Amino acid sequence: MKHKLVPVAAAIFAALTSYNVAAESGTDVLTDGWEVHGYGSMNFRMVEGESVDTEYGKPDYKTAGTHGKSTNQVEFVIKKHTEHQNGVWSDFVVRSEYGNGNSYAYSSSGSQKDNTTAQFEVKESYVEMGGISYLGEDTSIWAGQRYLNRSAGILSGEFWKQSSGVGAGVQTKLAGNTAGLAVVTADADGTIEQKDDDGNFVERKTLTSVDFYYYGVKALGGSFDFDLKLMSQANQDSDSDSGLGASITYNRDYYGLDGWTQTAIAYGEGVAQNRGVNFGGWSGGDDNAESIFLTSYGVLNISDNWQMGSELTYFAALDELFTAKDLKRYIVAVRPTYKVNDNLRLEMTASYGHEEGAEGYWGRSGDAVESDIINLELASVFTVNADYFGRPQIKPYVSYIKADDEASAGIIGIKNGDDEVVVGVHTEIWF
Repeated sequence: MKHKLVPVAAAIFAALTSYNVAAESGTDVLTDGWEVHGYGSMNFRMVEGESVDTEYGKPDYKTAGTHGKSTNQVEFVIKKHTEHQNGVWSDFVVRSEYGNGNSYAYSSSGSQKDNTTAQFEVKESYVEMGGISYLGEDTSIWAGQRYLNRSAGILSGEFWKQSSGVGAGVQTKLAGNTAGLAVVTADADGTIEQKDDDGNFVERKTLTSVDFYYYGVKALGGSFDFDLKLMSQANQDSDSDSGLGASITYNRDYYGLDGWTQTAIAYGEGVAQNRGVNFGGWSGGDDNAESIFLTSYGVLNISDNWQMGSELTYFAALDELFTAKDLKRYIVAVRPTYKVNDNLRLEMTASYGHEEGAEGYWGRSGDAVESDIINLELASVFTVNADYFGRPQIKPYVSYIKADDEASAGIIGIKNGDDEVVVGVHTEIWF
């Protein structure tokens, strides 16, 4: 016989758990999830049994070896992506970084620092939204702190184009191509927390860049990207408070062969002297500051086993650059690689870098006015995928750096004589 309490309990449970289902709302969440990406660069390198705090002029286009000084650089990018019933989507992006620029080989005791400064940072934190009906299906808006539109040389590793700071922007499609407008600000590195002789904080030298960009224009067997940046700086003299930067980038195969290249020309003046379109807290200049920047880099697929990366970069003052008259820098670098099997790649890197300027620039005279640097490197790469960009990888290497004289060698961190041998193991992963 059925127990009399069963239907009573069922009725109570139904009353407690039932609810009215509202009509479907456009703001209902369809998908909501997290993505985690990142980068790691761990470089164990020694010179005569000692760790060293130099990159041998690599950020100044003098060398192209694996000897970056970060012993333990870790980066995480976390993105929360949400899509709604009405087609609206949003991304919340946070990029954190630890150890960039630290050259010490730390043990497990105490906190790890960049010399004496703690070095965990949040480098990006912004929200981007798109699919809003009154803005258009192809339009998105963003605000916060971010790296906007970065490009870097393949062997120098230098970001020649970026806007790094706090700001906001809008991006859409025009004639099928990507178009955008952004305003990005950054306080000048040398004035943050700076005080005068009386202990008062100095006026902020806040930098601002108004970015216009138009990307993906198909022509001449490839595509073109156009950038224009109007820069200004607060609390500066009238002859050093503005600047203009512009660049044209051409993307295509490897000069008609199998592979890819990115070729660019950039112009900068005033506050935009640093390669024209390279904006951040490091920006600044005056009416005499004017530069031209040319670069071309990419990867050639030679055969099933052979690939080659290459970079040619020229960076020079049209008048004055970083207060130096007639400053010129250029580098020619190649990195052929041979795939032994799926998990082993052999690499050879060769670069020639040159720098010169007018007598007396940055206090230099004699042999130090002009320098030529040769960098030769051999490496074996243990990896899960022996393609040129196969990662993760563990890369033992020997790098030989030679300057044309001891004065030039001392400028890039060589302690004794005009040459140096660096022995290291570089570990790298991105995901």
